[in-house]
Amino acid sequence: MIASIVDLSKDKIKEIIARRIAKEFKPNDIVTLGIGLPTEAANYVEENLHIIFQSENGILGMGKNQVGPNYNKKVVNAGGTYVNVNEGACFYDSQMAFTIMRGGHIDATVLGALEVDSEGSIASWQIPGKFVPGIGGSMDLIVGSKRVIVAMTHTSNDGSSKIVKKCSLPLTAYREVDMIVTERAVFNVFSQGLILTEINPLFSIDDIKKSTGADFIIHNNLKNMST
Repeated sequence: MIASIVDLSKDKIKEIIARRIAKEFKPNDIVTLGIGLPTEAANYVEENLHIIFQSENGILGMGKNQVGPNYNKKVVNAGGTYVNVNEGACFYDSQMAFTIMRGGHIDATVLGALEVDSEGSIASWQIPGKFVPGIGGSMDLIVGSKRVIVAMTHTSNDGSSKIVKKCSLPLTAYREVDMIVTERAVFNVFSQGLILTEINPLFSIDDIKKSTGADFIIHNNLKNMST
């Protein structure tokens, strides 16, 4: 077990990761955000970038989360959160949703993970012996997207690293991850392994080494994450 190094609240952890993820999108990108933490990124994207968010339950042009007491309960994302839709948005059935996801039309997909390894393989859907409702569209999104970004906490609830040398849990996809963003660091995934490109200034290089279960290279131009 790896002890917590810096005491950050759950909300602050989500905010750090979501804000950093939001900086990865380019103008007019079509982006799919996975259930949970990844969906928070939509709340930090600059509106003038005109990012087109796709929800795998059949929305193209999804907006930010709804706020206020009067929710429109007819519009939800794949995770069941009430969301707004932008002007020009459209709705479609599962067949069209998976056609978009599998057909190479998604510029970037962001999703959480239970484990990611140094080869870019990802395990995100099952812990053996525990009930899961199904894998959903994760496999299709990861393989069909032009870029795959993992947004997750650096460690599990028990303090063990979620970034490992080799995934031990059932894989969602093999060697498909391009980037890993946690509250502590940003890693790019290349054929030679993981490269640490950014670090949260609240943590040291030694902290990252102790809390990461895989070897990594430190980029020559290592930058600080904005927190």
